[in-house]
Amino acid sequence: MNQVIFHLAFPIANIPQAKAYYIDGLGCILGRENPQALILNLYGHQLVAHTTKEPLTRQRGIYPRHFGLIFTSEADWQALLERALAQQLPFREEAKNRFVQTPLEHRTFFLEDPFYNLMEFKYYRHAEAILVVLSMKK
Repeated sequence: MNQVIFHLAFPIANIPQAKAYYIDGLGCILGRENPQALILNLYGHQLVAHTTKEPLTRQRGIYPRHFGLIFTSEADWQALLERALAQQLPFREEAKNRFVQTPLEHRTFFLEDPFYNLMEFKYYRHAEAILVVLSMKK
């Protein structure tokens, strides 16, 4: 199969604030821009930030709505974490380890953009846990 690129569209309130967060802060590469949208490259995937006049509200928890990336290299995950810290991006949840010493063990953190979009960034200790149902028994 040829490489498949993920596309995700999400709401923002204004272009300059989105550019500051996603390009300057998170490190996305600007693809295209028009008065209604930014097309961004996030690690080779297409994000489209669409302006809306609808009120944007913060969700109570991290579920159900969020998006993000799963890194296959812990060093790459760590590098993004360090960038987020250095750029003082707002964390919704600080970096932590989940399901330690189980087949589902992973490192994760959540960021929240200025428009209340939540992003989770993960690194799984065992790559097979990414898409396969694994037993939690040792």
